Amino acid sequence: MSKVMEINETNFEQEVKKSDTPVLVDFWATWCGPCRMIAPFVEEASENYQGKLKVGKVDVDDNQRLAAQYSIMSIPAVIIFKNGEVADQINGAVPKKVLFDRIDKVLAK
Repeated sequence: MSKVMEINETNFEQEVKKSDTPVLVDFWATWCGPCRMIAPFVEEASENYQGKLKVGKVDVDDNQRLAAQYSIMSIPAVIIFKNGEVADQINGAVPKKVLFDRIDKVLAK
């Protein structure tokens, strides 16, 4: 059961910036091969960290202003927000262990 929410320019402020819970945001696009490679890890994070981390995806083609705001030059780009601020950013497709280690590090702070 997917717990990954769709984040867009309309709900970003409420779901990410004002969230009491840390939020992992996957900036991606449907045509992006590496994005599809990490998608299962993002999905798994939404299940493994349920209650501790919100997980969402931003389609950069549909939300270009958000992508520009966070200087997304290449995708996939995963940003972990904590207290509305960027706590960590991962660029490119990374192994699941790298993604989960970075999540753990942010949650431990």
